[in-house]
Amino acid sequence: MKSTLMVSSRGQITLPSSLRKKMGIQGGGVISVEEQNGKLVLSPAVVTEVEMYTDEEIKQWLEDDRSEPGDEEKIKKIFARNNK
Repeated sequence: MKSTLMVSSRGQITLPSSLRKKMGIQGGGVISVEEQNGKLVLSPAVVTEVEMYTDEEIKQWLEDDRSEPGDEEKIKKIFARNNK
C-alpha cells in the first residue's frame, strides 16, 4: 500500500488509520524511523522502562554476591549430586 503524507510546518505527519490499524499502532504509540538508501522506513517500536541504579546499590549487590572461602567446592558437590 502506498500513501502520500503531508508534513506539517512542525515536521509532523499523520499516518492513515488503515495503516495504523494494520500495523497495530495506537494513539500515543511509538514508531521508529530509519533512513535506508535515501528512503525513510517507519516501523512500530517498543519503549521499555530503564531503571537507573545508584553507586551505593551496585556496591551493595557486589558485596552481597561475594562468595565465602569453600563455597566453590560446596557448589560443585551439590551440582554433581543433582546431576547423577
